[in-house]
Order: sequence, then C-alpha cells, then structure tokens
Amino acid sequence: MANRYDPFRDLDRLAERMFSSGVDWGQSMRAMPMDLYREGDHWMLVADLPGIDPRTIDVDVDGRVLTIRAERAEGPKDVEWLVNERVSGTFTRQVTLGDGVDLEHITASYAEGVLRLTLPVVEAAKPRKIAVSAGGSEPMSITGEVA
Repeated sequence: MANRYDPFRDLDRLAERMFSSGVDWGQSMRAMPMDLYREGDHWMLVADLPGIDPRTIDVDVDGRVLTIRAERAEGPKDVEWLVNERVSGTFTRQVTLGDGVDLEHITASYAEGVLRLTLPVVEAAKPRKIAVSAGGSEPMSITGEVA
C-alpha cells in the first residue's frame, strides 16, 4: 500500500514538542486555531485571528518551517475588570512544510479576522498521467478513474 504524500507530516511532532515544554502553548494555540486543506493545485491554511491589528501579523518561511506571529493588544490598564477572558499578547504557530510546497509563491491575505495562506504545490508533486505501452503498440494514457 502506498503512503499518501503529506507535506505537513512533522506538524504532530512539532505540536508534541510545544506541549511538552513548560510554556502554556495550549493557550496560545486556542488563540490561533487553524484549518489546513488541499484544494486543487494548492494547500490552504486558514487561521482565525480576531481582534488582531493586521500590522502585527508576520508570516515567514525559514528553511521549511512556516511561522505565523500575531499580536493582540491588552485591554485598558486603569479599569476595574469584572471579566477578562480575551487572551492578549503575541501568538505563534509553526508548520513544517514538505518538499511538495512551492516556497517562493506562498501568498497571504487577512480580512474579517481570518488569515488565509495559499501554499502552491510544486509541479513535480502534482498528479500526472503516465503512458503505458502494451506489446509493441503505441503508448496509451491510463488515468486513475474507474468508468
């Protein structure tokens, strides 16, 4: 059985390292929940960042590690708080990208509290047809679809 290609296979290992450290990474992750899915020829990473000033969002790639940082300002200081549940401070998420992601053409946009990153798939990782010849005849194209 062939293994399904997963460019984010190191994400679990990274998450385990973050949770095992003395820092409350769980609190930070709850402040930046994300979805990751493949759509055609690209991956989509969608992260919720409500109440974030877009000027504080920093997305960078170092090697194969994609890092997202954002900062939510603290509430007023000279007040009497009745409830103070909104998390403030700097939030960071990191994702290890596989070889199938085109690092040079990643794009990002932020609107209505949602950060969207488009991670294109490199040409070599895209599905393609392979010609098969049978007993000296001309090669024929075979697809993975069943009629």
